[in-house]
Amino acid sequence: MTVNDDSFTNWKNREEIAESMIPMIGKLHRERDVTVLLHSRSLVNKSVVSILKTHRFARQIAGEELSVTETLPFLQALTTLDLGPSQIDIGMLAATYRSDDRGLSVERFTADAVAGATGEGKIERREGRDVVLYGFGRIGRLVARLLIEKAGSGNGLRLRAIVVRGGGQQDIVKRASLLRRDSIHGQFQGTITVDEANSMIVANGNEIKVIYADDPTQLDYTAYGIKDAILIDNTGKWRDREGLSKHLRPGIDKVVLTAPGKGDVPNIVHGVNHDTIKPDEQILSCASCTTNAIVPPLKAMDDEYGVLRGHVETVHSFTNDQNLLDNYHKSERRGRSAPLNMVITETGAASAVAKALPDLKARITGSSIRVPVPDVSIAILNLQLARETTREEVLDYLRNVSLTSPLKRQIDFISAPDAVSSDFIGSRHASIVDAGATKVEGDNAILYLWYDNEFGYSCQVIRVVQYVSGVEYPTYPAPAV
Repeated sequence: MTVNDDSFTNWKNREEIAESMIPMIGKLHRERDVTVLLHSRSLVNKSVVSILKTHRFARQIAGEELSVTETLPFLQALTTLDLGPSQIDIGMLAATYRSDDRGLSVERFTADAVAGATGEGKIERREGRDVVLYGFGRIGRLVARLLIEKAGSGNGLRLRAIVVRGGGQQDIVKRASLLRRDSIHGQFQGTITVDEANSMIVANGNEIKVIYADDPTQLDYTAYGIKDAILIDNTGKWRDREGLSKHLRPGIDKVVLTAPGKGDVPNIVHGVNHDTIKPDEQILSCASCTTNAIVPPLKAMDDEYGVLRGHVETVHSFTNDQNLLDNYHKSERRGRSAPLNMVITETGAASAVAKALPDLKARITGSSIRVPVPDVSIAILNLQLARETTREEVLDYLRNVSLTSPLKRQIDFISAPDAVSSDFIGSRHASIVDAGATKVEGDNAILYLWYDNEFGYSCQVIRVVQYVSGVEYPTYPAPAV
């Protein structure tokens, strides 16, 4: 047998193992509200090849190959346990088992590692929480995809309605088509049908009412059977407490804004300050995509090295706020053609850092350039640190943060030397550290942080909504603090 035959046989064997994992992952998710992860990446509803690629990606992060032959025994062990709702990272189970010197069997080690999700201490399955989307643009439709994807067992978040202004003939058909197909993020994973008579979109069995309204004060959501719901405002039309309070209508309990909040509206970056949300807070903001991209790595660097001052330069993809061709715009430069120009513009991300990281004493400045790409941006974070360090030390630290820290869902890490922006379309992390571009000299560190300003940000929004709704379940093994 040739070497090539050996490689192909090995691939087919791993395909078979990955295929055997799919029903176990699906059953845990549907019946027990358990989401199986691999180094913070969900394996729920993933294909055979996607599972194998996720395992291989661990080599770039951890420096060594992770095989399905290593993780399968841990997954099998999970199926024998009486688990409650949780997220369980089989990649972390395999990694920690390697370094464990107690001589335990995989079954015993797994039971110990996820003990908090079993027995009397486990969380009971909760009633689903209604969600309403106010606005159905770029972020609204991606948030809708994520809510539908995560409906799973039916005990989490339930997208009940979207609120839009009437758009004329076949409005609902056109909106459903935009949900079904996306030029950047691809096809919707599932089936979508339209019930025009009842003004409803049905996506993977989820019945979503389409409500037409020009003003939030016109609405009574209880008339649609919606109660105690979280409303996600994707329009950005209202950003202060007074304006967003208009959404607190019958059936709505909380309002989450997908734009920077003004005044006393809390700006929340999940993973950094989401635990400061007061239980009785009804209005909050998820800040901006750029704020979400820079705050987690900024916190990580400040925790380890101390940050004296910094500047962030954002090279940002164009957005719907800009003109396709030169035309009038209230902002001076944004009126120039977005697909044809680099456009210098302002960013509020640097000033928003203070709201998310009030303990950070460093002054952070910022500026932004819009460039002719439709998605994925990069933030260049230039920091003066409180102590000198080396490039190797910083990269080792950030690699570990991306793997084992409480920020591992926010910060990703890549060492691929030929990575470019399109490689990060669909990333679920708030930002991705580009190891090859990182520069460190003495007390100065420059981090290059990629981020999918549409999808990665939408994932952060969902995490905040899960947290305030009480369906953000604990992760095992617990991240290192």
